[in-house]
Amino acid sequence: MKFAATQPVSTLTVPMTRPPPDLVRTLHPGDVACAERGEVLHTLLGSCVAIILTDPRRTIGVMCHIVHSKPPLSHEKSSTSYGSVAIEAMDRLLLARGISLRLCEAYVYGGGNMFPGLITQPHVGEANALWTLSTLREHGVRVVGQDLGGKVYRRLRWTVGADAPEVRQVPV
Repeated sequence: MKFAATQPVSTLTVPMTRPPPDLVRTLHPGDVACAERGEVLHTLLGSCVAIILTDPRRTIGVMCHIVHSKPPLSHEKSSTSYGSVAIEAMDRLLLARGISLRLCEAYVYGGGNMFPGLITQPHVGEANALWTLSTLREHGVRVVGQDLGGKVYRRLRWTVGADAPEVRQVPV
């Protein structure tokens, strides 16, 4: 399933510039991070989904790298690799800075089909993408940009600030 973009997404054709290492945070599956204006968040996505939440002035950004859209198992209730736990963690990070989740805007990326030759029916990436969009809608968060689905990996990078995140699609 291909999801329509709500806003044009920048697709890079030149190498990404590198800021000082102390301003860069790399998110791995299950990570959640908060950054301030000028800091960089980046990750690599396949079937996983990344959510970026930011205040409308773009002074703070939180990003998560969701692996599972299904509810966590009882022994994994605190694992932010699960979407519901990641959203709660993002909400706590925002509230600690005086920002309400409902006042944020979101960018959503990922949800690709990493095995298109084997899986043509609904796949884990699609489930992750649908869950994410539905959950953000339930929380009253407006999605201002997205790039979901397809048969691609995505390299995602955002420097917290006015510009939209940058995404580079890499075919499977």
